[in-house]
Amino acid sequence: MSYWLWIFAAYLTGSFPTGYVCAKVFRGVDIRTFGSGNIGATNVGRLMGRPWAIGVTIVDMLKGGIILIIARKAGIESPVVLASIAFASICGHNFPLWLNFKGGKGVATTYGVVFFMVPPWSSVAALIAGGIWYIVMRWSKYVSVASILSLFTLPLLFLLFHLHVSNILAVSFMAILALVRHRNNIARIRRGEEGRVGEISPSKKDDASL
Repeated sequence: MSYWLWIFAAYLTGSFPTGYVCAKVFRGVDIRTFGSGNIGATNVGRLMGRPWAIGVTIVDMLKGGIILIIARKAGIESPVVLASIAFASICGHNFPLWLNFKGGKGVATTYGVVFFMVPPWSSVAALIAGGIWYIVMRWSKYVSVASILSLFTLPLLFLLFHLHVSNILAVSFMAILALVRHRNNIARIRRGEEGRVGEISPSKKDDASL
C-alpha cells in the first residue's frame, strides 16, 4: 500500500464526524444548528449531556490513533510517514470531507493521535498534556485556553524525550492548527464574551469545542 494511500486513509478516518453523527442519530438534531454550531464534544455535551460528550471525546481520540496502529501492524516504520499519517488524521477531523470541510477544533483527536504516535514516550506526553489541560481548565474555566496551552506543551515534551524531528514538527503543526482554529475564542476572551465552564450559555458566542 502506497504511503500516500495511508495518509489519505488517515484523513478519511479522521473525517468521521462523531459529534454530528451522534446528535443526528440519537437526537435527530443537526449539531451545527445548536449552541456554538461546532461538531465537537463540548457542543455535544451542551445538547446531550456530559456522558455523551465523554463518549464523543473517546471516539474522536480513537479514530485518530487507530490508523497509526493499523499502519504499524502493516509494517510502516518510517517516522516521517507515521508523523504524516498522524497529522492527516487531525486534518480529517478539522476539515471533514463529509461536512463540506467544516469540522471541529481537533483537540481530542490530537490527544488520541499523539498517544499512539511514538509509544511509550508520546503516550506519556499525551497524558502530561491532558493533565495540563485539566489544571488550566479548572483554573481559567476556559476550555479554549486549556486546549491551546496543553497542545503547545507537546513539542516541548517531544524535544525533552528526544523523539524524531518529524514527530516534533508534526505536533508543532497540530498545536499551531489548534491555535488557528481557536482564533475566534481568543478574540472573544479579549472582549470578555467567551463562555466559561459551568455557565449555562448555549449561544453562538460560546464556541470552545474539542
